[in-house]
Amino acid sequence: MKNFESKYGSCSMYYTMSVFEGKWKWIILWELYKAEVIRYNKLKDKLQPIAHKTLSKQLKEMESSNLIHREQYNEVPPKVEYSLTEEGKTLIPILIRMFQWGERHNKNI
Repeated sequence: MKNFESKYGSCSMYYTMSVFEGKWKWIILWELYKAEVIRYNKLKDKLQPIAHKTLSKQLKEMESSNLIHREQYNEVPPKVEYSLTEEGKTLIPILIRMFQWGERHNKNI
């Protein structure tokens, strides 16, 4: 965060955009919103052609921003589930508006 502040100051828009850097974060949030709770492999399947490394990195970044919750179950085989945190849920109205905008403007629908 300190690096961000030295580069951009306290601009709220720059801060928001820095949290959502990356091609996949909004889509990941949308899939988590629709599923409520989803296992890693199912999420990866929904996000084809995302690479494992990319998905893993984006999930870790969103977890550190307190947007998603990661629950790991110590079983064999290991089981990991993801869901939105309360803070992540505050983005749902934005996600819905983005979806609605896409519905209205997507010529391929």
